[in-house]
Amino acid sequence: MLRSSQPLTGPNRKRCREDEMLLGAVLDEGERGFIIDTRSAQAAKQARMSGGGTEPKSSYPQWKRLHRPLERGRPLQESFIKLVEACNDASINMDRWLSRLESSRWLSHVKAALSTACLAAQCMDREEASVLVHGAEGTDTTLLVTALAQVILDPSCRTLGGFQGLLEREWIEAGHPFHLRCARSAYSHARLKQEAPLFLLFLDCVWQLSRQFPFSLEFSERLLLTLFDNAYASAYGTFLCNNEKERRESTHSLWAWLNQPGEKKKYLNPLYSHNALVIWPSVEPQSIQLWQGLFFRWIRSSQYLDEAWAEIQRLLEGN
Repeated sequence: MLRSSQPLTGPNRKRCREDEMLLGAVLDEGERGFIIDTRSAQAAKQARMSGGGTEPKSSYPQWKRLHRPLERGRPLQESFIKLVEACNDASINMDRWLSRLESSRWLSHVKAALSTACLAAQCMDREEASVLVHGAEGTDTTLLVTALAQVILDPSCRTLGGFQGLLEREWIEAGHPFHLRCARSAYSHARLKQEAPLFLLFLDCVWQLSRQFPFSLEFSERLLLTLFDNAYASAYGTFLCNNEKERRESTHSLWAWLNQPGEKKKYLNPLYSHNALVIWPSVEPQSIQLWQGLFFRWIRSSQYLDEAWAEIQRLLEGN
């Protein structure tokens, strides 16, 4: 699996021989690869007019381009805000709540992200083909898809240590601009142009996987909630700044804290059993659920759920 930013073909359809040679070297003679573009065909065409673009078929004959548009930027942030507002409104009845949940379109974004990640995983697992994923800059929806595809395909990415490595590789080192995307929260009245909950969407998708495959992920929901909290406000430097260059200052690592023996056990899934198989999530409407542990966490106590998990942990340790 490869990831990149968009090719800069521009309106004059410029070629980059180095790019063509690089992608050509990935495939043997007779093999084919897939380019998954996380923009619509129309958006990619518009990007060409401002210097961006897509890979021309004539220059990349062994690669088939597939467009799977995923929202980013303002539409995704507005979706997040609408959902949080609906979750915090205790005065509405059931019909109104369901209407507001649907109009937020948050679960549609979750489904689209999982579907695109499954497409990338299927190309690799069932077609045994190479896959290149990109959108525009390659630091937002691109990372969402590549990271999710690896969780689906690779059992090592479903362990606590492997998942931390995945986040470090696919989000932090790859240059997701955390400072810009997570500058405020859904509760802020400011509407910053570059704010968007891409990382939260990823965590939500991982939660969907953990719910559909409760034995296959070594870490628990508590880890996902902690990662969400630290992406928006943290005493650690792991999610600071927008890239590695800006993150030069020495700071304390979130991973060092999480991996202390006393802390680590809090984030483990007591039901975990190693699963070497690919986990294919269902993206049917009835299979995608609202992440209540996050979106209802401030209005509904998790005390009983926490106590239940603690009891399960105690019983398993007793055996």
